[in-house]
Amino acid sequence: MDFLKSAVASAISKGPPFPYTFGERLDLEQSIWTLHNGTKREDSSNCSIFSFDINANKSRLPLVKNTVRKLKTLRHPGIVKVLDIVETETYVYIATERVTPLGWHVRRKSLSAETTKWGLYTIARTLKFLHDDASSVHGSIRVSSVFTGESGEWRLGGLDILSSMKEDDAVIYTYAGLLPDINRYAAPEISKTGWDAIKRNPVAAVDSYDFGLMIHEVFNGGAIGSDHIGQTANVPPGMIQSYKRLLNVNPKARLTVSHFLEQGRRSGGFFETPLISLSEGIDSLGLKTDGERAEILSELDQVSEDFPEDFFKMKILPELIRSVEFGGGGPKVFGFVMKISSKLSDDEFETRLNPVIIRLFASPDRQIRVCLLDSLPQMIDHLSQKVVTNQIFPQLVTGFTDVAPLVREQTVKAVLTIITKLSDRTINGDLLKCLAKTSNDEQPGIRTNTTICLGKIARHLGANTRQKVLIAAFTRSLRDPFVHARNAALQALAATADLFPEEECANKILPALCSSLVDKEKIVREQANKTFDIYVSRVRKFATSLPETILPPPSTAGSVNGTTPRIGTPQNDTSWAGWAISSFTNKMATASGDIEAKPPSNHSSIAKETRSASVPPPPSTEAPRPSTASASDLHRKALHVPPTLMRTPTDQFFRDAQAEDDEVDDAWGAMSEESFFDAPATPAVVTPSAAYDDGGEPDFAGWLSSQAQAKSRAPLPKGLSRPSTSGVGNGRPPVTKVTSTGSIGAGTAVRKLAATTVKSNVTKPKVIDTKPKESTAEDDWGDAWD
Repeated sequence: MDFLKSAVASAISKGPPFPYTFGERLDLEQSIWTLHNGTKREDSSNCSIFSFDINANKSRLPLVKNTVRKLKTLRHPGIVKVLDIVETETYVYIATERVTPLGWHVRRKSLSAETTKWGLYTIARTLKFLHDDASSVHGSIRVSSVFTGESGEWRLGGLDILSSMKEDDAVIYTYAGLLPDINRYAAPEISKTGWDAIKRNPVAAVDSYDFGLMIHEVFNGGAIGSDHIGQTANVPPGMIQSYKRLLNVNPKARLTVSHFLEQGRRSGGFFETPLISLSEGIDSLGLKTDGERAEILSELDQVSEDFPEDFFKMKILPELIRSVEFGGGGPKVFGFVMKISSKLSDDEFETRLNPVIIRLFASPDRQIRVCLLDSLPQMIDHLSQKVVTNQIFPQLVTGFTDVAPLVREQTVKAVLTIITKLSDRTINGDLLKCLAKTSNDEQPGIRTNTTICLGKIARHLGANTRQKVLIAAFTRSLRDPFVHARNAALQALAATADLFPEEECANKILPALCSSLVDKEKIVREQANKTFDIYVSRVRKFATSLPETILPPPSTAGSVNGTTPRIGTPQNDTSWAGWAISSFTNKMATASGDIEAKPPSNHSSIAKETRSASVPPPPSTEAPRPSTASASDLHRKALHVPPTLMRTPTDQFFRDAQAEDDEVDDAWGAMSEESFFDAPATPAVVTPSAAYDDGGEPDFAGWLSSQAQAKSRAPLPKGLSRPSTSGVGNGRPPVTKVTSTGSIGAGTAVRKLAATTVKSNVTKPKVIDTKPKESTAEDDWGDAWD
């Protein structure tokens, strides 16, 4: 083998360039040629190379030259297709389509009866062309002269003695005897009188006899002997009569191949098979009418599994693809494409179908788009992540906003199929923005499927995106008017319960679930109870791991200094007001240091003199008002804590919250929790009550009395204030506005000025006050507990 390769390489180097690479050698019986598998150097496509060593077989060189000449002049689908021919002084190379000798399959008996009939039909059509159109005789019809292509179709080769009957010096008359084993297949008239008998008999006589012998060989799996001629073993019953007539010893009474073909094509004939009908109609599928196309597809659907796989991959599949892209085959044809593609390897799928699928996703045909989306589960394993992310997904996202609801719904469902092939950036960016649109779709089914889709792809989302998007989407769906959308949201929340922090579960999810517990639909209530139990059990479990308190331990400075509170309550008092007053007095008791004097009040221009604790306060000029506060008022006022300048963590949280500027957050911003409730846009401003100054000594009773007097003053309507009778309230005299009663530019006329109180003539627009209003009913909420 190495010597042969070196000899071939040496011959090529001396002759014209041969742009093909030799591969393994194949066993080719009864032939003057050596057969190799090969590849084309330009595109690495497969081919076969027939080579002939001139120095070793110089006597058969006329047969080689005849083969080269006939291959250049004859073109027929049933003849081996030639790619290139190179002739040198020592070698002749013929590069053809990739073929395999038919003898391989015949000896292994790997051909089914249907496949064999289809192959014989192909060879019969080719011989009919040679006899009727080319007026030629092949002269060497046998198994060794037939090859199978990559598609499984039979191809006729062995054109060594192919001759035209119009030529007086035809090769068949002189050099036919040089072929190996030619006498075994010679017709009776050739055996008696030689090859010149061809001139005295019909053109098709010799080839018809050899075709009959080949029928026996392909059905019985071996070369025929003289004692087997005419036997009908394993020959299909419908073909036996015609087969016997092919082997008639009288050449003029012998059935020609053309008549054999006609008999087989008759209604109910032996060539009336689904595979043959399919191979006949598939060649021009794109040019056929809808009815003819439907008939061919029905035949394709009836094809059984024992038909040649290569035929469907190499012959049927390309024709179907062309029909889908250019012939208007539509979704039905594409369905057959996917059926055949299941038999392709990953490399074959990538080579044959990937470019087609990418082009079809860019097609505006909605039927093709829906068919592609339905077929995604069958093709996704053959598509790489790069192809899906960069080429298919940009086309697929147009379906989220398509005007046809079916396209939008199928696009949402397809997300579950392609999610594993998308990059994290695509999932957390473009995909979520598209799903935000379908979650607000006018079709309730699409909204429901979007919720289901989000629940199933939740584990593919980023941790931060998951919390911001899913909680907003699911809680929004809980208020969807479509019952199945609400149920889907509950199921999605139950399936993703382990993905949210416990704080989010308690603060956002559980409050949203409460309304579903009393839903009007039983199916929603039942699912809400299940989901609620899941989250409650999770929160309770988390609560057991929390510390009892985060407050610092109480200081013992007061007890050390011997200071005791003036007012105290028993520590075992468990009433609603007991713990509040206890807490207040405990704070007073543990306070240490000097109480500083308060700064001057805004309502007095003279600072009050500081006094000691032993000096009684000066008598008040105002008559003391009787206190009408009840015990509940005292307890409630004890709970009221004057505002402080310190900003609590909660206040800090609400004041310093910043808006997210991420694109995904913008897409889902309308679904945030804050937009679901009618909360005021700004927090209500609470005006601190007047601070009570005890002049250096804490006086709890006086503080309560001061608060009661401040409370008793009924507030005036908004925009009005009590008139001030003196200017000492704020340190400024009353202001009067001077208005002009004359006209500007009135010459020397005296301008009259009148002092009038400010009075607005402009009607102010009505402003809706969103601040929470004080309700007198709330003042007595503690009386029910007395």
